[in-house]
Amino acid sequence: MNEIIKTQEFLSIDEPALARLASGLAKNIKDPLIIYFEGDLGAGKTTFCRALIQSMGVQGTVKSPTYTLLEEYDVDASINKILHFDLYRLVDAEELEFIGIRDYVGSALWLVEWPERGQGLIPEADMILRLAYAGDNRSLFIDYYSERSVLLCDGLN
Repeated sequence: MNEIIKTQEFLSIDEPALARLASGLAKNIKDPLIIYFEGDLGAGKTTFCRALIQSMGVQGTVKSPTYTLLEEYDVDASINKILHFDLYRLVDAEELEFIGIRDYVGSALWLVEWPERGQGLIPEADMILRLAYAGDNRSLFIDYYSERSVLLCDGLN
């Protein structure tokens, strides 16, 4: 993994605030990007992904890929597609070969929940969003690993 360039903290935020952050991020995404989501079960990873996907113009239901491993969404943008991975139920990282993981590299926005389970087969992250419980709310920590991710989130609040 590359070195962290910058870390940003959002402490004790509720679900509507998470959705606003996701919407702010979505407005700035113009190129393929890889975002990892880390945190305990129920910490808000899928909630954040769903809000981000909807903010990028996807209409209708945004399903969690818990059982399918991957949900794809076409968007009218230069990123071409959104790939939402949930690797929680992945038994062996090699299973990703069966869904053609290598065909997607460099051509989409990747949202990867439970990335540690796909280690060695998924590309390195441009940014990692770590969600944690903070009482009834959540805390969000964003680690930036590429200059373009830092620029993307400049002014995010």
